[in-house]
Amino acid sequence: IDDQTIELKAGSAIAGDPELKDQTRINVTSMNGIVLLSGEATTIEARDRVLTLVREVNGVRRITNEMLIEEPRGMGSRSLDSLITSAVKSRLLVSKNIDPSRVKVVTDNQVVYLMGLVTREEGDMAADRATTIDGVTRVVKVFEYLD
Repeated sequence: IDDQTIELKAGSAIAGDPELKDQTRINVTSMNGIVLLSGEATTIEARDRVLTLVREVNGVRRITNEMLIEEPRGMGSRSLDSLITSAVKSRLLVSKNIDPSRVKVVTDNQVVYLMGLVTREEGDMAADRATTIDGVTRVVKVFEYLD
């Protein structure tokens, strides 16, 4: 519930800022107060404004900034990202030694981000599984480790 609140508040702050309306396409994902920001901002100033707004949200412990400085992408790219996310989640579901309920999968621009509270071994196994999915260009681990 805390992570959903962080995502909603951060997303609302970004969407409600008139300076950012046409300059960004940002995904906000939170797990245990660690916020992943992915997507695009047209300028460094717009990216920095997003970071400032998200830092002000109560409950944010850490921000992983994966925003690119470029024009926002279209729907075609986002459809492929959804397919990749589904494929990674399916692969994790059938994997032994990984609890898929402790791993959140986000894909943006064919980059897979893995978040959650796992052991280092589980994190490495999840990343290995994700790299085998067609279309994945990179896997980024944004885990908190139990060990």
